[in-house]
Amino acid sequence: MVKYVFVTGGVLSGIGKGVVTASIGKIFQFRGLTVDAMKIDPYLNVDPGTLNPIEHGEVFVCEEVWRFQPVPGQTFIIAEVDQDFGTYERFLDVDMHPQNNITSGQIYLSVVLKERFGEYLGKTVQVIPHVTSEIKKRIIEASHRRNPDVFVVEVGGTVGDIETMPYLEAIRQLRLELGRSWTVLVHVTLIPYLGTVGQHKTKPTQHSVKNLQSMGLQPDIIIGRSNKPLPEDVKEKISLFCNVPSRAVISDPDLETIYDLPLIFEEQGLGELLCQLLEIKANSINEKIEEWRTLVERFKNHRELVNIAMIGKYCKIIDSYISINEALRHAGAYLGTKIRLSFIESEEFEEDPMRLSVLDNYDGILLTPGFGVRGVEGMIMSAQYAMRKKIPLLGICFGAQLLFIAFIREFIGLRDANSSEVKPDAAHLVVDLMEEQKNIQAIGGTMKLSSKRMRVIRGTKLYKAYGSTEIVERFRHRYQIVPAYAKMAEAKGLIISAYGEEDNSICGIELEDSWIVGVQFHPEFKSRPNKPSPVYLEYIRNILGNKKKKAENRI
Repeated sequence: MVKYVFVTGGVLSGIGKGVVTASIGKIFQFRGLTVDAMKIDPYLNVDPGTLNPIEHGEVFVCEEVWRFQPVPGQTFIIAEVDQDFGTYERFLDVDMHPQNNITSGQIYLSVVLKERFGEYLGKTVQVIPHVTSEIKKRIIEASHRRNPDVFVVEVGGTVGDIETMPYLEAIRQLRLELGRSWTVLVHVTLIPYLGTVGQHKTKPTQHSVKNLQSMGLQPDIIIGRSNKPLPEDVKEKISLFCNVPSRAVISDPDLETIYDLPLIFEEQGLGELLCQLLEIKANSINEKIEEWRTLVERFKNHRELVNIAMIGKYCKIIDSYISINEALRHAGAYLGTKIRLSFIESEEFEEDPMRLSVLDNYDGILLTPGFGVRGVEGMIMSAQYAMRKKIPLLGICFGAQLLFIAFIREFIGLRDANSSEVKPDAAHLVVDLMEEQKNIQAIGGTMKLSSKRMRVIRGTKLYKAYGSTEIVERFRHRYQIVPAYAKMAEAKGLIISAYGEEDNSICGIELEDSWIVGVQFHPEFKSRPNKPSPVYLEYIRNILGNKKKKAENRI
């Protein structure tokens, strides 16, 4: 039978429950146990695919799609999930399944449709027991898909939110039904350090735990998030007021790299405590933990520094690009290089094109994914500037489409070249809706999603990155480069480096005379700290080579 660890959050959101959840999973993996993870999102969207990244952060895409069928005959395609799934995959090196992302939209849709289809005939449909039963059913079903030794469930939001109450009640019921040694409740809370008085303040944590207790839940472990490690007297105070042993109060301080957190937890005995509470007899951790420790050291030790300009539409919140950020760091660590990212809103270049010269200060440029009209011209201008100056550039999805538009304008002279997403009445629509997308009315879950097979052209930069003519990567888009315009561009030096196996769509473009590459897919979703994405690795490798040549020329 599966053992369950429930992770809740207190005081405020954004304190790192996802990293804690992934680190707890890693602790069990150190002991040779199999792990799977789930994220509960209390919002009413069926999935995060239609959310604004500035409000929600990145939308992660899974390897597979899930056909969510709340009642017979009603099917919804789910492949877009919460950004925390990227954190789980990167820590656990396991491909997550979209069934493991519960949203309130899915739960209430299921309950309402079941009522309409007669499943609750003669009954008044209520939050308890019908909504909570649906939540429990989803948790159990998801955990049984892989039947891991441990299933870690992160509850999004903050204890005290109205939206989270049904989930906390469902967890209370599950803990009662499963029995004492089958579940553990971990509460992650903020413990602020006030520099003015030189103290950690525990009162917010006390109130948060009281909120939990008022719902019939007593945490077994409290993880205190703070910018500094928690001293013993603070742990003892939390222990006294929150009714947990002092050894069950775990410090979660700021770290140079998030991948260090499982090791920090191990040093405080969290792994042993979890196994004790769940009555798990675990294997020795020496070999696996040493492998992870070696990996973490790569992120701390570096010989080089690379500065990259991240140009996009959602730079107000860096979580909008969290998988890209991590993929760059994975590649950097592998090559002994520290990656320093600067996030630049592309609208700045539209307001004042003279600001483009700031890009001379960077070793590389990355054109980020996105949707819509805002900031597009600034991204196209950035791509044109990179092509003129031969600054290494990587364009991802929307960024690759805008790179193509920039090339058409710059080298073919079609100044009105554009995407039908941005300017439907443009004279030259060089990027357009994919054929199968043109008659789709519903927006949610209808893009080209999940992993697809591609063929890579030998001798290209993309081939050098992968070393193979066949690759599989994940997609999330509706628009594509128009082949007729691509043929025009090939005559001017653009290389088509990859095609979709199913539809022959253009999946990769690059320039002959400089490392400027665009990919329609999202290679960052499959990057791991121990297995960097080949595209990002080749990008950083070429930036380093470019820096070396510049240094030699100066000498």
